[in-house]
Amino acid sequence: MIGIIDYGVGNIGSLTWALKKQGLSVIVSNDIEVLKQCKGLILPGVGAFRDGIGNIEKYNLKDFIIAFAETGKPIVGICLGMQLLYEIGRENGEYQGIGLLKGSIEKIDGERLPHMGWNELVVKREDPLVAGLKASDHVYYVHSYFALSSGEEVVAYSDYYNQIPGIVRSDNIIGFQFHPEKSGAVGEQLIRNLKEVFQ
Repeated sequence: MIGIIDYGVGNIGSLTWALKKQGLSVIVSNDIEVLKQCKGLILPGVGAFRDGIGNIEKYNLKDFIIAFAETGKPIVGICLGMQLLYEIGRENGEYQGIGLLKGSIEKIDGERLPHMGWNELVVKREDPLVAGLKASDHVYYVHSYFALSSGEEVVAYSDYYNQIPGIVRSDNIIGFQFHPEKSGAVGEQLIRNLKEVFQ
């Protein structure tokens, strides 16, 4: 069973449907005792860093997520969920994130924001997460902030004013800045790849 963490700011319906379509068993919950039993967690999210981390703390989920990561089970962040996995978010102030990935969340340095729509995903390094992807594949983004780090965790990126980390991975900590559940056939391939990670 894969747990989708419900902390009040997630785009959960379409994500749940996309995961089930690929044969994954899913439960949506913010109950720590329920989530403890899962073999992997997904942290979705839409909106601002401040609100997201505020709700994580409101439901006492931050320490749990860190402890879950220490078990070696996979944790996957999507969009805002990925950003919350970093140390610091600088959206309308400065806020401490969950800190499972080193780096900060910064505003994209460009005039046309948000970065919304399809963009080419460029694979930076080999990883089972990007198996089956082609050089021309595009994915669907909706965001104005991006992860700024050493780049060691970046598996694939897109160019939009800055080099935008699209897929990141550090051992069992995984993030998608774009929405795989809205990225058509490419997103379906990525979810199939993710399914293998959850096995």
